[in-house]
Amino acid sequence: MRRVHANGRLPMIVRTPLVELSTLEAVAYRQKLRGGQAGVVILRHDSPQPGLALVNHRTGEPDLSANVPRDRFPREAFLEALELTSGLPYSRRRPVRSLGSTPQASASAEATDDSDQLGSSSPEAVATVASADYAAIVKAYTNRKGELSYELLNKSLIQAAHSNPFVATMISQVTTQDEIRDHVVKANFEAVSGNRHLSTAEVSSIVALLDEVSPRSVLRELNDEIRRMLGQAVG
Repeated sequence: MRRVHANGRLPMIVRTPLVELSTLEAVAYRQKLRGGQAGVVILRHDSPQPGLALVNHRTGEPDLSANVPRDRFPREAFLEALELTSGLPYSRRRPVRSLGSTPQASASAEATDDSDQLGSSSPEAVATVASADYAAIVKAYTNRKGELSYELLNKSLIQAAHSNPFVATMISQVTTQDEIRDHVVKANFEAVSGNRHLSTAEVSSIVALLDEVSPRSVLRELNDEIRRMLGQAVG
């Protein structure tokens, strides 16, 4: 894979590593954009202009930006980029550009509507990704391929739900599924990170970032198990 490097702008949130495409002479990565949206960015080796597509939350398909030239950034390339970056966790990184790009060309690219979206992420998301708590949780549930393992995460959470005495009490009192899930996730994240003082907002931010990486709801198996446990208690 050809090297890419950072320029001098502020950090952003991307998924790592950068992936090399077979459909184009290019590298690609996913990035969390302003307003909470997720996008996939393609950097051609022969051009300073990046191509951007937003990830459609409903279909999971790429919605190409209106300014992207289809002849240079075909939809097939974005589909490949989405597939190759599936499951990779978010990380903090300075904006990247191809080694062949000149400072003047990069400045021109950054002036476009698309590149303006690429330049930053929300302060809250940056703070979450930069935190030691997020790093510890990602490390605990990342497999050897560098992908987040939702099987490992949900297995751990389900085991905690069955072994936690307070959860048993919540089940017997027919507490809501959301309350039980939130308690299990918070207790697990505190144990994994070693931070016993994680706030509800911090836990929610971490879950939101993990959920954006997942092709489905990141806590789906846990929710299904809690629903089953509640059903047994009522029955």
